[in-house]
Amino acid sequence: MYHILVIEDEPALSEMIQLNLELEGYDVVTCNNGRLALTFADKLSQFQLVVLDVMLPEVSGLDICRAFRQQSDVPILFLSAKGTAVDRIAGLKLGANDYLPKPFDLEELLLRIQILLKTNEKELTTAENLKVGTKEVVYATYEVIDHTTNHKELLTKREIELLQLFQSKQDQVVSRDEILATLWGNDQYPTGRTIDNYILNFRKLFEKDPKNPLYFHSIRGVGYKFTLPE
Repeated sequence: MYHILVIEDEPALSEMIQLNLELEGYDVVTCNNGRLALTFADKLSQFQLVVLDVMLPEVSGLDICRAFRQQSDVPILFLSAKGTAVDRIAGLKLGANDYLPKPFDLEELLLRIQILLKTNEKELTTAENLKVGTKEVVYATYEVIDHTTNHKELLTKREIELLQLFQSKQDQVVSRDEILATLWGNDQYPTGRTIDNYILNFRKLFEKDPKNPLYFHSIRGVGYKFTLPE
């Protein structure tokens, strides 16, 4: 099931969007205040899409988009009564994926949401689901499922991308430079410690004994290697 965060301060519009998205089978969380919306910045891994109004009380949608983009690549669809080219460009420059002026047709909103979700899912399903021990990474839903307990855990998009990279380079040493160039591109690079933290989290999640890993190995002075021993 897709999880969508709707940030809209007009009660009638927010309720209408929520109702129709739920009728389409989506799980919806709503927020009606800009400052409150900022508290979701560290919870974005729970959602596959954000519907974001530009004009919000206390903190604008543009500022929220900027804050969200520092934490996540989750698709963002802007809604705004300001429909000029300048406003659309401003939103897209901040990292929004689409921009729908108000008033809008409900069918168009649902279609744009469907397209964004499918596009994002396609990006995440370029590789087959990854099975590590008793656990399976389901790329389309950002989930790790433990098949012995049926416990599910959500990953961030960056974690999914890193796992896909390791899967494509299985049994090969992947350098830090390659990880940075592939996943961060021209964005501001993280520190080496940031990448180490991803590996530590993977070990806690997948390894029976994180101190003696079977799957995620550090190669001193070079990078990392992912293996799937038989």
